[in-house]
Amino acid sequence: MEPPVTELSPQDQLSRLSSGYWHTQAVYVAAKLGIADALKDGPRSADELAALTQTNPRALYRLLRALASIGIFVEADQHRFALTPMAECLRSDVPGSVRSLAIMRGEWQYEAWGQLLYSIQTGRSAFERIHKMPLFDYLSANPEKGKLFDEAMTGVHGRETSAMLDAYDFAGISVLADIGGGNGEVISSILKKYPAMRGVLFDQPSVIERTRANLEAAGLAARCEVVAGNFFDDVPSGADAYLLRHIIHDWDDEKSVAILRNCRAALGNRGKLLVVEGIVPPGNEASLSKFFDLAMMVLPGGMERTEGEYRRLFEASGFVLTRIGPTKSWISVIEGHPR
Repeated sequence: MEPPVTELSPQDQLSRLSSGYWHTQAVYVAAKLGIADALKDGPRSADELAALTQTNPRALYRLLRALASIGIFVEADQHRFALTPMAECLRSDVPGSVRSLAIMRGEWQYEAWGQLLYSIQTGRSAFERIHKMPLFDYLSANPEKGKLFDEAMTGVHGRETSAMLDAYDFAGISVLADIGGGNGEVISSILKKYPAMRGVLFDQPSVIERTRANLEAAGLAARCEVVAGNFFDDVPSGADAYLLRHIIHDWDDEKSVAILRNCRAALGNRGKLLVVEGIVPPGNEASLSKFFDLAMMVLPGGMERTEGEYRRLFEASGFVLTRIGPTKSWISVIEGHPR
């Protein structure tokens, strides 16, 4: 393994940080080729892996040697490679798999990050500049990309769901509406923990076609209504709590207020709003949210927000922010009530 960053000179630290895309692309290629899946039954040589993946043996060896030097795979004798704990996460068949995320970040997200300067100069989405359409329209128009996105989100956000359930008590909610609920992973986890609760999953028509099968497989189809629509137009009424996890950070303030106002109209004067997002801390404090904020700017054109910014969003939408509940993950449950 390379020495920790703290042992390097400032010049070497900055040099390493500026070469971060080397790691991104190396991990992406290993994920795309399915190397970790090919090693799940035991070590293989670079030549064997090259034959399986239809790649150049020496070039593949050089890739795996580089990844082994940072703890992804390990090299034994005769150019044979095996899995490490990090490499296990690149398998497609393990809980919390990072394979789809690595592929997504190495393909269209990588292209958009290459246009970060454009986003900084204009405040607009680099992804939209490249693809001539907003991110979620692109995912709807390209079902294979949408499926990969769902898989990636399940892998990266799965740990957040358990952290949310450990930190926040959903007891007392009779009907929970998951707005922009995607593949149903979040509402399924909540309904399993709270068997008396019923759910409503609301998302775009192209998304919920991928969702129904997941709810049926989880045995929850009878307890969770699936509704298609556009949350900029309206959201289903009849729930006593509205949950939006990683929805508001996709949008600018104007569009975020539009979504929250529709929730306010559907909720009436009773019930609660639950926004699950990261909170950007003040000052120089290190936080994943500060780089996710750049990702939101480059990709959908949204943003991560501070506590004060969420308070202003809630107020503009007809809510009072009543509580922020931190979790063991980087996300918090931001609770609001109608005012």
